[in-house]
Amino acid sequence: MKRVIITAAVAALTAAALVPPAQARQVIAEPGAEAEYVVLYTEGARSADAQRAIRAAGGSILKENAAVGVATVTTTNARFAEAVRDAASIDDIAHNRSIGSVPTARRGAAGLAVQSRAVEKAGDGAPATSTFGRPAPAAEPLSELQWDMKQIHATVDGSYRHQQGDPGVLVGVIDTGVDGSHPDIAPNFNRELSRNFTVDIPVDANGDEIDGPCEAEPDRSCNDPADVDENEHGTHVASSIASPVNGLGTSGVAPKVSIVNLRAGQDSGYFFLQPSIDALTHAGDVGIDVVNMSYYVDPWLFNCVDNPADSPADRQEQATIIKAMQRALTYAHDRGVTLVSAAGNGASDYTKTIVDASSPDFASVPGELPYSRTIPPSCVSMPSEGKHVISVSSTGISKRKSYYSDYGNGYVDVSAPGGDVYDTADNHRDVTRATLAAYPRSVAEARGQLNPDGTPNVTNVVRSCKSDVCAYYVYLQGTSMASPRAAGVAALIVSKYGQRDRAHGGKKLHPAVVETVLKGTATRTACPTPPAYTYTRHLPDGTTATSTHTCERGALSNGFYGYGIVDALRAVR
Repeated sequence: MKRVIITAAVAALTAAALVPPAQARQVIAEPGAEAEYVVLYTEGARSADAQRAIRAAGGSILKENAAVGVATVTTTNARFAEAVRDAASIDDIAHNRSIGSVPTARRGAAGLAVQSRAVEKAGDGAPATSTFGRPAPAAEPLSELQWDMKQIHATVDGSYRHQQGDPGVLVGVIDTGVDGSHPDIAPNFNRELSRNFTVDIPVDANGDEIDGPCEAEPDRSCNDPADVDENEHGTHVASSIASPVNGLGTSGVAPKVSIVNLRAGQDSGYFFLQPSIDALTHAGDVGIDVVNMSYYVDPWLFNCVDNPADSPADRQEQATIIKAMQRALTYAHDRGVTLVSAAGNGASDYTKTIVDASSPDFASVPGELPYSRTIPPSCVSMPSEGKHVISVSSTGISKRKSYYSDYGNGYVDVSAPGGDVYDTADNHRDVTRATLAAYPRSVAEARGQLNPDGTPNVTNVVRSCKSDVCAYYVYLQGTSMASPRAAGVAALIVSKYGQRDRAHGGKKLHPAVVETVLKGTATRTACPTPPAYTYTRHLPDGTTATSTHTCERGALSNGFYGYGIVDALRAVR
């Protein structure tokens, strides 16, 4: 999931938490100023009637998703929302996140963001080559660095002997994009079905840089091609699912299934409503079997419809996000898409009342800042708490729940390895306790992580070469990394038990069956003893951080692991 999992990132928001809500959020359109809205149609209403109501209120439709009844609208009518809300064909309306204007200053030497808020950085640590031995016969060169695949038995002597996946099984990666040219992704990359549903956002309403200048060649467009990842997050996820067994680098959980890039994330790591909806409906329309969603929909980590700290406009926006996302999730599910999502990196129990000071995390009007809110369990994080969604928590190399992973009895469905750099004997940081997967060379170059001869100059980046082809890999940790490993097992289940899909080719298996097999074959993992588990982390700055998470049990599952740690071998043997 996209929230950076370093506690300092949360601490940096405490100043914003002091801003009173009324001051933090003033969504008042100036007369004549152009504003954007997301308009949700009433279920069952005709698109033509909704379009007519929008035009009558002074709006122009920029983009419409008729499958679920959602439109992005621009208007100069300061009272547009008031004017359109009473139409019978309109269910709800909320301010959209504005595109902003192009800044004069460029980002870094290559125009790429230095860090993405979407990515779980593992950071530097012990050199990768010092930790593990030589690969097993027929295994990939870097397979001994993939402790995560061993944990779920996705190895040459495990699930690969029985099922490596069917090329006709399609896994959609709803993320920041996928580097389709990466040598360890290209063989399994489906360009024909891949799409980019985003438009780069140079700056937000406060003038803060988001994606930076638009640079897509040849016309410096704000629309990146559907085989590009200028972040790294989506490429790492795709590689974890389906990097092939080809004598280069690493391999994924399901090394023969096909990857489809369904980009809904900005270069900067933000994920907004309309692109998320468009990605899900496209998945349903073209026959995607499994989608991975390692993110939450911005700008609200938790969507509350009646939180007293929020303005009426904020409540309406959050209600719209819940309704619209659920429509899209249901649309995809009803068309055979198994939905898998990261549980989150806030180290919080989603079944308890908590405090969040991170939202709204994107400024749609000048002066908008995040503020502190009390979050009861009735608030909803999307997509992980949506209906039909399999929520995945993260484990470390020892199989403990990762220190950053969100949890909750009844919230977490299954768990999977996502890494924990402090899961070590002495609680000091070790980068090799994160997970290793593909890394776009262009991003490594832009961040200055490669020497002139192409060798990495940081220990969390690894190079693998075969003949004259070299590829790069990076250590990352997070529930973002756990979720695709569960999605990979789901793809194996479809490959093993699915029936031929006459409509789209490939195979098809009902999502309810996939979920049942995924949970039923997971390795049952009990709560720790005692159930209140204390994490100790000796941080690089010399300080020590501790936190205690309590694992609650149900009849068949628990709050740390759900129904257990997914197991590729048990799922297909």
